[in-house]
Amino acid sequence: MTHVLLLVGTKKGLFIVESDASRRDWEIRGPFCETWPIQHAIADPATGAVYAAGGNAWFGPAIWKSTDRGETWTHSSAGLNYGEGAEPVANAWSVASRGNVIYAGVEPAGLFKSTDGGETWSHIAGLRAHPTCEHWQPGGAGLILHSIVADPHDEKTIWVGISSAGVFHTNDGGETWEPRNRGTRADFNPEDQRYPEFGQCVHNIVLAPGNSGRLYQQNHCGMYRSDDGGRDWTSIEAGLPSSFGFPAAAHPRDADTLYLLPLNGDIQGRFMPEAKAAVWRTRDGGRSWTALRKGLPQKDAYFGVLRQALATDRLEPAGVYFGTGSGALFASADEGESWSCLAQYLPAISSVETLVVEAR
Repeated sequence: MTHVLLLVGTKKGLFIVESDASRRDWEIRGPFCETWPIQHAIADPATGAVYAAGGNAWFGPAIWKSTDRGETWTHSSAGLNYGEGAEPVANAWSVASRGNVIYAGVEPAGLFKSTDGGETWSHIAGLRAHPTCEHWQPGGAGLILHSIVADPHDEKTIWVGISSAGVFHTNDGGETWEPRNRGTRADFNPEDQRYPEFGQCVHNIVLAPGNSGRLYQQNHCGMYRSDDGGRDWTSIEAGLPSSFGFPAAAHPRDADTLYLLPLNGDIQGRFMPEAKAAVWRTRDGGRSWTALRKGLPQKDAYFGVLRQALATDRLEPAGVYFGTGSGALFASADEGESWSCLAQYLPAISSVETLVVEAR
């Protein structure tokens, strides 16, 4: 029997929302992780283990883990530090898995990995050793490493997104890194410095399915596509109601299909344009966009959606899900054509990810 799990990170713990393959009726369980603020949670597709990244104002950062779909939990912060005398790690912001390696992005921006299932962590020091590091500036949420994209076809290739330092890439497992921001704007800079080597405020990066090297990026200053692994970026924001937003989610099988949730602008409230909710979808790699509204509120929708709070599942047709800063969780079982509200009163939602499992 097929089970679909939504891993919903919130300001008051992790929730697991579960259904069968029909995706009609859902059960909500939680909050887990002792109601710590959870910034992001994923499931390792190979093992089904759930990893949740968070932080506690008193106890610091930790990565929580469950191997039984949320019934029991452990957590560890062993190794999540930069060493004696260095600035302490304040929070764990993102997690990703690739093979037997789990990656964690933290604040202040840095990347860690675990090869023992999250029991201990080691710093991938090459990123913070990059000569630009001393010039990185925090975004609105701080100097955070929020996006980790591990190439499924090459274990040594990783892209990360840092606010507000930009996108960085490694092809040697993290020993050396290079900025990959050519073509992305920094509108907040003086006019003659709008396209710097680094310093862009990237909000989210996602890898398209397949082995084409295609990436999509939602930036503070525009929406972009790269067809060469981030070496060059092309604007694809024409046709969208705004160039500003946070999350992006790729279709599980079609590299040309992407979902976005644009907001009305960075200084205009950061809510749904005209207070009418819509998920925007492209089927042609960003050349054109369609607003998907059926079932979503078209009046008084003054909510925002954060950078990791939009996701797809791998079923056919693909499911699409997003959570709002006001605690509402929405789902579509038909690739965005129609929507239903699964929950209205959760704590503020930081992230949504999916896991599809086959249970006997």
